[in-house]
Amino acid sequence: MSLSLDEVRRIAWLARIDTSDAEAEAMRAQLNDIFDLIGQLQRVSTEGVEPMTHAEGLTLRLREDAVSGSDERKLHQSVAPQVEAGLYLVPKVIE
Repeated sequence: MSLSLDEVRRIAWLARIDTSDAEAEAMRAQLNDIFDLIGQLQRVSTEGVEPMTHAEGLTLRLREDAVSGSDERKLHQSVAPQVEAGLYLVPKVIE
């Protein structure tokens, strides 16, 4: 895919970017290079390649899933301006 100068100007206009003719031409060349690279990547055969979570094949260290804190809801709600049935009450802002 190759972009024309008019398409680059339209993209710049949509993005609210003011560009000169020289800048638009430079952007066109850069965008076309990016599209060429994407085309090369799409042509690479990935058949038989397993998905990876890390380039080094490392695994994450896991820890035991255990509760480490205590319930401090009453302490936190004691300083709230308004609380009802364990919920914080806030002023209505949308009607």
